[in-house]
Amino acid sequence: MAKESGYIGSIDQGTTSTRFIIYDHDARAVASHQVEFTQFYPEAGWVEHDPMEILESVKVCIAKALDKATADGHNVDGGLKAIGLTDQRETTIVWSKSTGLPLHKAIVWMDARTSSICRRLEKELSGGRSHFVESCGLPISTYFSAMKLLWLMENVDDVKEAIKKGDAIFGTIDTWLIWNMTGGVNGGLHVTDVTNASRTMLMNLKTLNWDQDTLKTLGISAEILPKIVSNSEVIGEICKGWPIPGIKIAGCLGDQHAAMLGQACKKGEAKSTYGTGAFILLNTGEVPIKSGHGLLTTLAYKLGPQAQTNYALEGSIAIAGAAVQWLRDSLGIIKSASEIEDLAAKVDSTGGVYFVPAFNGLFAPWWREDARGVCIGITRFTNKSHIARAVLESMCFQVKDVLDSMNKDAGEKGSLDNDKGEFLLRVDGGATANNLLMQIQADLMGTPVVRPVDIETTALGAAYAAGLAVGFWKEEDIFESGEKAKNSKVFRPAMEEGTRKKKVESWCKAVTRTFDLADLSI
Repeated sequence: MAKESGYIGSIDQGTTSTRFIIYDHDARAVASHQVEFTQFYPEAGWVEHDPMEILESVKVCIAKALDKATADGHNVDGGLKAIGLTDQRETTIVWSKSTGLPLHKAIVWMDARTSSICRRLEKELSGGRSHFVESCGLPISTYFSAMKLLWLMENVDDVKEAIKKGDAIFGTIDTWLIWNMTGGVNGGLHVTDVTNASRTMLMNLKTLNWDQDTLKTLGISAEILPKIVSNSEVIGEICKGWPIPGIKIAGCLGDQHAAMLGQACKKGEAKSTYGTGAFILLNTGEVPIKSGHGLLTTLAYKLGPQAQTNYALEGSIAIAGAAVQWLRDSLGIIKSASEIEDLAAKVDSTGGVYFVPAFNGLFAPWWREDARGVCIGITRFTNKSHIARAVLESMCFQVKDVLDSMNKDAGEKGSLDNDKGEFLLRVDGGATANNLLMQIQADLMGTPVVRPVDIETTALGAAYAAGLAVGFWKEEDIFESGEKAKNSKVFRPAMEEGTRKKKVESWCKAVTRTFDLADLSI
């Protein structure tokens, strides 16, 4: 890394918690603070957050991390050059620009309340489920912001009234935070970045502008939408009333794109982030590749207003770490998420048990909103260790499904292998601290899994974007990652090919058992 003195801060606003991390010029985290916030489940399949609570969590994290850094002798007050921001994507807020208050709770990315809107549009539009794929790379799905915005416009009187009066503005979490941090009702900047915008269904992937035909078709006014900026540029300065007034906000990316940058993924390189869900992205370079196998065409990153756009293929898995939380919070099988590794390691197989966590349907590559969770193959022999191991395997099978699709879509168009002819999957996110999970992943894929020393690469990616914009780092500092790779841990497959093939067949059979279960009566 370039020997520049000073620090870069990074807000990492996730699905269950908010963090603020301060990095030095060697990209080492010198201080951080994390706060969990409330998850609201008002109905089956609905998930909401309180935007005001998220705002407060960011303030608390910044203040506490600054205190920790100062206590450890770091001159952050005088040395903080800029901050970057990364966020849970797709989560949708509409608020009043005159009062600054949300007009409804935030509808979270995994929320499935919009399924009837999706079905209606599929019937009405000539292209069916794929009607908007040509412009935005995404199918009509409950996952994306446009459907959530339509639900708010159709079902919430306050939103209808505010739109009529010209007082409503829409944004994903990044937009909400930046608007508030740069002034709010007193001139706050209404912006989003290209990666977050790419997940709304409303941005044209080629022009990187809001797609006028899509807006017209859906009846959404461009007036309520934010301005789209690149991932690495000075957006504005933090206003008074925040712990770091005057500091530049200079980087913004959706969480999965930030992890890609944090992992320094160049063309032909893929990463998988294991969090609440799991998200696998493959950098396809400067040309968007249309998937024929259930993947999404999206952006990787655009590192400056004049920089080339890098595109990606993405496979999104709704439930990964959330299944471990379910074991802990709903079933009480474990007391903390970290216990699952030891519990699952007590058995050397699942004993024929397969668990498919289709709690709100299945995302890539299946795209079945009618799917619901199943656990099959249970006998009197089955115990909680088998269930725990089946939960870990479910995360890995889902990642393998996506990677198989990626190989079909991109394998012929760009090499996915290293100089030894191996495909290497870079991994990150909290769950990758679980060594058993990583070994299962390598075994089920039949290829190596590479875990970096710093597994929290999402926050690092946002810091990189901000540091690039203010000259704190250069691109070669980030992408010449030889030193980082030397310290990474590699998990190599140890499972026999015949066993792997049999297990994959059983998994696919289990997945088909989840279909058409959404209408089961209570």
